[in-house]
This record gives sequence, C-alpha cells and structure tokens, in this order.
Amino acid sequence: MKTKPNLSEKQLWNISLGFFGVQIAYALQTANISRIFQTMGANPKALSFFWILPPLMGLIVQPFVGKWSDRTWCKWGRRVPYLIAGAAVSVIVMCLLPNAGKLSSVFWVAMLLGTIILMLLDTSLNMAMQPFKMMVGDMVNEKQKTRAYSIQSLLVNAGQVVGSVLPFALAWFGMSKDASQGVPANLTWSFYIGAAVLILCVIYTCINVKEMPPEEFAQYQEPKPEEEKKESMLSLLKKAPSTFWQVGLVQFFCWAAFLFMWNYTTGTIAETCWNTFDSKSAAFQSAGDWVGVIFGVESIAAVLWAMVIPRFKERKQAYIVSILLGAVGFAMIPFITNQYVLILPLALIGCTWSAMLALPFTIVTNALEGDTHMGTYLGLFNGTICIPQIVASVAGFGFMWIFEQFGGTMKYMMFVSAILLACGAFFVLKIKEQHGKKAVAKEEV
Repeated sequence: MKTKPNLSEKQLWNISLGFFGVQIAYALQTANISRIFQTMGANPKALSFFWILPPLMGLIVQPFVGKWSDRTWCKWGRRVPYLIAGAAVSVIVMCLLPNAGKLSSVFWVAMLLGTIILMLLDTSLNMAMQPFKMMVGDMVNEKQKTRAYSIQSLLVNAGQVVGSVLPFALAWFGMSKDASQGVPANLTWSFYIGAAVLILCVIYTCINVKEMPPEEFAQYQEPKPEEEKKESMLSLLKKAPSTFWQVGLVQFFCWAAFLFMWNYTTGTIAETCWNTFDSKSAAFQSAGDWVGVIFGVESIAAVLWAMVIPRFKERKQAYIVSILLGAVGFAMIPFITNQYVLILPLALIGCTWSAMLALPFTIVTNALEGDTHMGTYLGLFNGTICIPQIVASVAGFGFMWIFEQFGGTMKYMMFVSAILLACGAFFVLKIKEQHGKKAVAKEEV
C-alpha cells in the first residue's frame, strides 16, 4: 500500500475553504431561527419544536451522505457531486427562510412553509458540509491531517464569527431593523450575503480541488477482509469500546445545554437587557442583532481557549474545567442587565465550545486506534451530537410550561443549561480513556 503524497499549504486550504461559507450559513441559522419564528408570530413556548429539525436532519443525512459518496465515482469526483447539490439547495432556501412569513397571509400556512424551508436548509447544509471532512480523509496523508483539520477548525470559527455579527454590522451601516412588516431588512440581507459567500466558496473549492480517480485512490487503501465489509452498524455499536459510550453521555448533557442557548438567548437578553417581550419591537430586534455579536465573541474565545487546552497536564482535567467555565457563564446570563457585560459569560461559554469541538473526538479516536471501522464509528458518534438536541427540543416545551406556572420566563432556561453542563463535567470523571482496547488510567494532553 502506497503512502499519500504531501500536499502544498495552498492545496490544504483549497480543500477546506468551502467550510467558511457553510459555517456562515450555520451561524446565521443558529443565531436567528428563534428570532425569525418569533417575528413571524410563533409562541415562545413552542420555539423548541422548531429546533428538532436541524439535529434530526443531521442524524439522518450525514451517515447516508458518507455511505453513498463512498460508492460514488464519476467525472466530477467522489465527494464533489454531493457538495454541489447541497450548496445549490442551501442557497435557494437561505434566500427563502427570512421571507417565509410573506409566502402566505394565513398564519399556520406561513409557519408550515417556514418549517419546511428550515428542514431543507439543514438537510442541504449537512450535505454540503460532510464532503469537506471526507475529502481530508481521502486526500491528506496521516502526517498532514493535523494541519488539515486545524485549518478546518480555523475556518469554522471564522465563518461563525462572520455569520454571527453580519446582522449587527448591516444595522450599524444603516440598514433597517424594522420588524413591523416581518423579518427586518438587515437580517434578510444577512441571509442573502451568506448564501452568496457560500456558493462562491464552494465554486472555488470545486475548481481548485481535483479528487483522485478510483484507480489512483485504490493504491493508497488497504483491502479489508470480506467479513469486515459486511458488518452491520448495530453489530459495530455492540462492539464499541466503553469509552465511546462514556464520552457520549458527556456529549448528551453538553449538546442539550447548547441547544437551549441557541433557542432561548434572544428572548432572554431581550427581557434582561432591553426590557421587552415584544418580538415586533425595535428593542427585540436589537437584542437579536446583539446575540449575533456575543455568539461571535463565543467563537473567538473558543479559538483562544484551544491554545490553552494543551497546557493542561491531563486531558480529562482540561475537559472538566472547560465545561465548568461554561456552566458559570450560563448561570451569570439571567443576572446581567448590561449588553456589554454579556461578553464575559459568552467568553466562558466559548471555552466549553472549544473543548466540545476537540476533546470528545480525540478521546474516542484514541480508543478506536487501529480499528478498521473508525470512519463508521465516527459517523455513529455523530448521533451523540444530534440525539441530545432532539431530546432537548422536546423537553424545552415542558420546561417552559413549568416555569410559566411559577411566573418564570425564558431566562430560566439558562439555569437549566448551567445544570446540564455541571452534570456533563461530573460524568467526565467516569470516562476511562483507552488506546485501542487497552485502558489507561491517565493520559497527558
């Protein structure tokens, strides 16, 4: 079996540049789904149901894109056809989503159309995102993978910052925030700009990245025994190392906590910093713009904290500290009445986000070291990201109903997130790190 050749720095960047556009779209979706549906007239208690769709589509789409693209070989490449298809649909639905309320004068029809558009957006974004990860696996040798994934991480956070602050920036330049007739112009044009950047980045990648033809690709692969090829996903889950499930439990609490943040932050700071519950008011729209700014702060803090994590003596120690910092951040938010002070708790939450992006996959891939099914296992591990968000989306309605019975408001969901992260930090203690199938008591970062 031959070793894949080294790629130039430019080639490594070309493979992942489209990630920047995809993450701008994801950031716009994450920061503004609740705001868009509230502006359309959705009941705040029902917001969590709209958040079921993104993780549900990720759970369904990502494994199938991986499976189908593994078997696709055509003149356009192996992964690129799925990238093009996903990006094309994403651009269309990104332009439609902020205009969903204008597609029908009947409230329930407009909400239904908005829900369908949101479902299509997340489906297409998942289809556009997965090929970039897979192309690194296909084209980059082991020596350069760390560099390739670090480039992806940088582009992810850069895209999140741009997508998060775009509505605020357009408003600062004078674009209208008036929501009396529907979603304001600054938010609508943010989606238009995000769609344009996405398609330009994808076109650039498609022009500058040439995937290997099947004959060349086969030279770098080790043939698998027939019995391994036929092993089912259920069978693999039964054989998964205990670390897979232990880290998955931590993931459950962390991703549920962040789902509540994405869902309820706009309503929370509109109440605490702008003293309004009216989703049509200028104050509420200002709160929505500021959410994008502080989510951008979170992404910047995540990049900076990523440099601190390797300085911890033990990986689990870094994991616990990172999660607890986020728990403190969530607990602070309901008490803050100054919009600028919100930068502090969001920076703390960014520390948790940084750890969530890096440490779980590091621990799990170490436990799967040498396993010929690592790719399939990582696809299955994606369920530990999607499933907790689905559960939290359903549970959010129940939490909001309980809080309302006792006079509570949306801001109390931040305390729920803080408690969930504290539980996640506790279960990090239960993780028994492994290398291959051999457990180790301690592992230095």
